Amino acid sequence: MDLRLMVDSLPQLLLGMLATLELVALSGALGVVLAVPVALARVSPRAWVRAAPLGYIFFLRGTPLLVQIFLVYYGLGQFETVRESVLWPVLREAYWCAIIAFTLNTSAYTAEILRGAIQAVPPGEVEAARALGMSHALTLRRVVLPRAVRMALPAYGNEVILMVKGSALASTITLLDLTGMARTIIAKTYKPLEIFLAAGLLYLLITLVITRLIRRAETHLSTTANPRPKGRP
Repeated sequence: MDLRLMVDSLPQLLLGMLATLELVALSGALGVVLAVPVALARVSPRAWVRAAPLGYIFFLRGTPLLVQIFLVYYGLGQFETVRESVLWPVLREAYWCAIIAFTLNTSAYTAEILRGAIQAVPPGEVEAARALGMSHALTLRRVVLPRAVRMALPAYGNEVILMVKGSALASTITLLDLTGMARTIIAKTYKPLEIFLAAGLLYLLITLVITRLIRRAETHLSTTANPRPKGRP
């Protein structure tokens, strides 16, 4: 075991870790933005509204993330209209193709998490909001979505951790994320055990931090939802 090599490789691996965090943070944020309307469409009482998001979620959850990355990175370039469009400078870059693939993938899983949380909101709370004269949109914004977010947070924390681990697939399209950087170092040193072990420890560190942040957010939201009455110990 070459501990010296592991220590010497840390600066490069940390650069890869920053790329991984950037990829997960950006695609995760865009995925949440996309997942909210998809989840709301999934709980619509109209069957024709539910059909499109159902197919969207079924495809993205039913196919491997690696296949989705290849479809975006290699597949879109086959269409001449895409190559001649204003989007081609973005779509020909591996970084943005990875962002698109990860965003679409996580939005499908996040939408299903939100859909389950929305349907788990007690009907009495919705009826109380309507009795107060709130419109449907206001009820969603002030009652349903805040309650659903609190219930969905633990499951979404698991999704973020899965995203971090799945981000290793970005290295297959030449991105120098944490795994990609590790493979680059191994190609020079021929020491896969030490380098992958160091990379694995950095992944564990990311997972630990995310877990702590999710738990802190859960505690904060539960305290905000159920404030302690003044005057009581």
